[in-house]
Amino acid sequence: MPDPAPPTTTGRTAASGPASASRVGVPVWALRAAWLLVPVLAGPALGAALDERSQPVQVVASALGWVGWAVVLVATLVPRASSLTVVRIGVPGALAAAAWAAGPGAPDDALARGGLAVAAAAVAVVTAAAPAVSDAFVNGSAYGTERRFALRCPLPLAALAGATWAAVAAGAITGPLLLAARQWVAGGLALVVGATVAAAGARALHGLSRRWLVLVPSGVVVHDPVARPDSVMAPRPLITHLAPAPRGTDALDLTLGAPGLALELATTEPLPVTVRRGRALATEEATRVLVTPTRPSAVLAEAAARRIPAASSPGRSS
Repeated sequence: MPDPAPPTTTGRTAASGPASASRVGVPVWALRAAWLLVPVLAGPALGAALDERSQPVQVVASALGWVGWAVVLVATLVPRASSLTVVRIGVPGALAAAAWAAGPGAPDDALARGGLAVAAAAVAVVTAAAPAVSDAFVNGSAYGTERRFALRCPLPLAALAGATWAAVAAGAITGPLLLAARQWVAGGLALVVGATVAAAGARALHGLSRRWLVLVPSGVVVHDPVARPDSVMAPRPLITHLAPAPRGTDALDLTLGAPGLALELATTEPLPVTVRRGRALATEEATRVLVTPTRPSAVLAEAAARRIPAASSPGRSS
């Protein structure tokens, strides 16, 4: 799925290329290393857990596992916002498979290897969830000199994302496994319905990978398609500060209730902001808005480097 730049972020085109390789750095390499170890450490447990299944089920399950692993590996090698969605779907899938292999119904030899399998997959999940990894991936889709920072996910939205992930995983594997077990009618229905559910769920999860704060030559952009259809653009000449939000601020909250340190973006003139009122959309004007990037200190450092007024002012929350 394409990841277009937010409107008015920069005058450059896609030919300007992605963010530099230096921004990928250690976190993404750690994810790649962890993912390469998953089949080595989790493979024996999964193989033992499948031993009692019929040969067609073993073959299909193994094929699904290897294809999924390869797709995620390619995604880690090409960091983009769309690749981040693939990682967020595939890496937890490895943990779920490892947990199944080590579950109560697994054979004794699978249980013996299950702890190592779960540990290997858990390391990959924790690494993939690191804020620096998210920032590196969303910057892979960046244009020119813009710098993107992922936004924190509010807890209710994270819970909904977990349920959506479960639907995507079930939709992707249920049909093929039922067909391998020669459940032709149920498998055919599950294949059609599952493909539809998986596609819709993946599209919804991709929206979470496209929530970011962007620093561009012309100012600061809040791009959050989950919360509003239009980006919020603060032109550089109007920005008075970007700093940790003071306690009790009456700034317009664009965080969706996400936890963590909120940054206050203030301007000398009101900015038009699209907000949701129930199911309807409305436009408000605000001179101060709140956002919650996953790495606020990195945002402030980058803003200062770009000569955007940014500081940790006295009396602001820490």
